[in-house]
Amino acid sequence: MIPNFPARSYDFTSYSNAVNYIGGEFQEPRSSKETLPVLNPRWGKPISNVVMSAREDVDAAVVVAQKAFEEWREWPIRDRAQVLYRLRQLMVDNIEELSWLITHENGKIFPEAKAEVEKAIECVEYGCSLPNLASGNQLEVSRGVACEIVYEPLGVVAGVTPFNFPLMVPMWMLPQALVGGNAFLLKASEQVPLSSMRLAQMLDQAGLPKGVFNIVQGGRAVVEAFCDHPSIKAVGFVGSTAVAKAVYGRASTNGKRALCLGGAKNHLIVVPDADVDVTVENVVASFTGCAGQRCMAASVLLAVGDCDHILDAIKERAAKMKAGHDLGPIINEASEKRIRGYIDDAEKRGAKVVLDGRAQRGTDTGYWVGATILDGMSTDIPAGKEEIFGPVLSVIRVPNIEKALEIENANPYGNASSVYTTSGDVARRVMDNVEAGMCGVNVGVPVPREPFGFGGWNDSAFGHGNMTGWDGYRFWTRQRKITSKWALQKDATWMS
Repeated sequence: MIPNFPARSYDFTSYSNAVNYIGGEFQEPRSSKETLPVLNPRWGKPISNVVMSAREDVDAAVVVAQKAFEEWREWPIRDRAQVLYRLRQLMVDNIEELSWLITHENGKIFPEAKAEVEKAIECVEYGCSLPNLASGNQLEVSRGVACEIVYEPLGVVAGVTPFNFPLMVPMWMLPQALVGGNAFLLKASEQVPLSSMRLAQMLDQAGLPKGVFNIVQGGRAVVEAFCDHPSIKAVGFVGSTAVAKAVYGRASTNGKRALCLGGAKNHLIVVPDADVDVTVENVVASFTGCAGQRCMAASVLLAVGDCDHILDAIKERAAKMKAGHDLGPIINEASEKRIRGYIDDAEKRGAKVVLDGRAQRGTDTGYWVGATILDGMSTDIPAGKEEIFGPVLSVIRVPNIEKALEIENANPYGNASSVYTTSGDVARRVMDNVEAGMCGVNVGVPVPREPFGFGGWNDSAFGHGNMTGWDGYRFWTRQRKITSKWALQKDATWMS
């Protein structure tokens, strides 16, 4: 067992090393002895180490999971959901601990970490509701002939999750997969492997049979083993577009279901009639929240016509954001350098840095970039078209809505897009024509709340359907169609 996380402040705190969790036991890898440091980004030094597993460890986890699945699938769906009811209560009871753990391994400020746990709890609550939603359908399709649909588990399935939401993204997958009757293998990001270990303990405490949930820590070797293993029937992935595309291709080639969410370059369209107070608060929260390290963050603001009064207010509000207090650190040194590189390059190409966060620091150590706004941008500049994944907003000025839509729809991603306006006509024109799967009207982070599904379009998603909500349940299950007849009918049809 690992101890509860003790910290209740930002003060540096060490924690247990991250190991595998297989068959209800925390254990070292069977083959590799390699480890990587788990850094606290605020302080720039390791709070833990994570083991780097190999294919043999995936094989061992699958054997255990397959055996556990045979029992778990026989549980009535309501009994499976009861485990999630108990898990939900444990998460509520331990929300402070979980939030501080996320703060230390990921770096985000405490209010953002707590909001992540609350969203994870919401995902669990949706899983609790599935017995009432997944009852299937039955219809008498002909005299004495009935057709029905039941949802069957796939077997052993796997998920790969990113660094930016250590607890929430696993909960995009787990409730539907577990209530659906599957056994699950998780590979958390090697940068944030600690929250998943506490989750494993809570699932055990909630009564989940040993072996139904397993963690295989590691990197690329584990992901490739998930894609290749013949007994793993489905793979869910959230991460960068390049890796999402590769995982989707490899898993699909091996006959698995795959749903892989990638990156984004989200555009906010602002028109002159937008409500200033609503727009300013939303835009700043969108591009600075979680230090911009989320796929729903605003990257580009398309200013239609004369929006200087709004842009000035956005700059004034963003300038008040203080690193370390309102804004968390960047995940690691390489990411900080990459973000700074985009800003430097844009400035060299003629963009104006109207708000410069390059000098901001929350601590003397750690990895920091403050809120930054680049004006006079274009899609010819890399910062205006590539995913930065940092607290940087690129302002591109356009003459009309049509040009704004042209720019938005020309980018290869299709994750999210929003419009700020007080005109219902403008809002509808954008919503009807923008190339994005998740859209907002005066909402800068248009994340669908449960039961609505999370998922983008184009290069932001590979596979069919959404990761959360009802689509998620259907992804982790398969339909069995049953047609039955129990008596000979006097009036014959083609089904007789």
